[in-house]
Amino acid sequence: MNIEFQYLYRDGSNYKKHGRVVFSNPDQLTPESVGKALEKAFLTDGLFIARQVRLSEVFLYSDGAFSYDDHCYHEFSSVGSTSDVPSDECTRSISEFLVEVMEEANRGWQVFDPYDSQGSLGSFLDSRV
Repeated sequence: MNIEFQYLYRDGSNYKKHGRVVFSNPDQLTPESVGKALEKAFLTDGLFIARQVRLSEVFLYSDGAFSYDDHCYHEFSSVGSTSDVPSDECTRSISEFLVEVMEEANRGWQVFDPYDSQGSLGSFLDSRV
């Protein structure tokens, strides 16, 4: 069985947008062991920086509709077994993803201002200079 990783973006007003990635699981890791490893690597409440581990950012803003409720963190939601086809754009296995998450956690989660992210108003204004 493959492993489904679910995460979300929750802004300061508690609006949410969910993301999902399916990883291959050739090492046959259990969802429980994967979940425990992720919880150790992520910040309190399962927070992490999606771009640092090459996951799609699921921010609520689009076309520069930035809000002061926005921040840079995504939140780990759950892991589970699935027969769905792997969907990771980097074609990583869950084991490879775990290694990457642990490496980035050890390096330190790199906080950034979403105002400067691709697709934000800040990015749009910078492109006009």
